[in-house]
Amino acid sequence: MSLAYVALGSNLGDPRQQVLDAVDALARLPGTSLRQRSSLYRTPPWGVLEQPPFINAVVELDTELSPHGLLDALLAIEQRAGRVRAERNGPRTLDLDLLHVDGVQLDDPVLTLPHPRMGERVFVLLPLCDIAPALRLAGQATVAEQLARLDPSGCERVA
Repeated sequence: MSLAYVALGSNLGDPRQQVLDAVDALARLPGTSLRQRSSLYRTPPWGVLEQPPFINAVVELDTELSPHGLLDALLAIEQRAGRVRAERNGPRTLDLDLLHVDGVQLDDPVLTLPHPRMGERVFVLLPLCDIAPALRLAGQATVAEQLARLDPSGCERVA
């Protein structure tokens, strides 16, 4: 079993429900169990600013799936949720990003681990800090230390 962290986000349809449904889908993956789920956060859009705010969360999984197998499962869950990849950083029904798999460093045309930009994104670090504040990002700063360097204004925890 490997510990894996997955970021979830949605800003179309019913974003809160999309994220919660995706958490359930992740917990039902073969050879996988849900260890922890962060709070849900409403966050401003990033990249393309002319779109609704997002609901974001992060989960910690124990999984027997390989990193590529887990990525394939994430893409299938996105597709079932109606994800259309039209505009980079644009609106989406569901976005699932594999952030980190303990002990794995990978950089191939399909997958880079740890996720190369997670340390720059409050909408990832804020929920990740709920469940793994001491996790070291690429062997450097912890999640909590990196989050302290960013501006979380506009982000709020939601019920």
